[in-house]
Amino acid sequence: MWDPQQYALFASHRGRPFADLLARVGAEQPRLVVDLGCGDGPLTLSLTRRWPGARVVGLDSSPQVLDAARALDTDDRVEWVQVRAEEWDPTTLGAPVDVLVTNAALQWVPGHLDLLPRWADALADDGWFAMQVPSNFDAPSHALMRQVAARHPRADHLLPVLHRAAAVAAPAEYLGALASLGLEVDVWQTTYEHVLDPGGAQRSPVLEWVRGTGLRPVLDVLTDDAERAAFLDDYTAALDAAYPREPWGVVLGFTRTFAVGHRLSRP
Repeated sequence: MWDPQQYALFASHRGRPFADLLARVGAEQPRLVVDLGCGDGPLTLSLTRRWPGARVVGLDSSPQVLDAARALDTDDRVEWVQVRAEEWDPTTLGAPVDVLVTNAALQWVPGHLDLLPRWADALADDGWFAMQVPSNFDAPSHALMRQVAARHPRADHLLPVLHRAAAVAAPAEYLGALASLGLEVDVWQTTYEHVLDPGGAQRSPVLEWVRGTGLRPVLDVLTDDAERAAFLDDYTAALDAAYPREPWGVVLGFTRTFAVGHRLSRP
C-alpha cells in the first residue's frame, strides 16, 4: 500500500532527480508524453507545463496515489490510468509515444530489462525514453534494513520481499540494452547528499524517508503492531548510528542511475 502523504514528506528532494532526468530529453513539441509509474501527480503535471500542447498520460499501479494525482489535476490535464508496468500495452494509446519517462519506478518491476524492447518499439521517430532508478541498495539505509529483517522472527517472510524490491541493473547493462534497440543512449549516475530535517522536527528522518519507499514491503508484511514496533525500534537504533544528526541536519547519501535513449529513426 502506497501512502501519498508519507511519500510527499520529501517532495523537493525526490523531485530533483526527475528534473535532472528530463533536462537530458530534447523533445520540443511532442504530441504524446507518457509517465510510467507516475506516483502522486506533481511531477507528471510538470510535464504538462513543459509541453503544453502534448497529450499527457500518467500510469501507475496504485489506486491510492492515482486518487491523489487526480485531486491535484484540477484542470483534468492528464489521463490517469491504473495499470502495472509489466502489463501495460503501449498500443492501447493509439499513437506512437514521443516521450516515455519512468522515474523511480522500475526498481519495483523485477525483470524490467525484458520490457525495454516493448517500450522502445512504442517510440515515434525522434522519440525519447528516459528512466531513473535508485542505486542505493547497498547503502546503510537498505543494508541495515536487511540485517534487522534477518534477525526478526518473521525473517522468512521479510527477506524475500526485500530482495524483490532491489531489482535494478548496473548502468552498463541499461546502456547496452537500450543501445541494442537502436537508440542513441546517455547513461550516468549521480549521488545526492540530501540534508534532511534541518529543523530537528523528526525523530529519525531517514526512517521517515524509507517509510515512503523501501520500507513499504516490510510494513506490508508486519501487520501485527508488536511485530512492527519491534522491527522499527531495532531499525531506528541502527539508523541513528549510521546517520548521526549534525548541526545542519541528517545527511542521506543517495545514488541514482539515469538512462536516456533517443530514437533518431526507425531501423
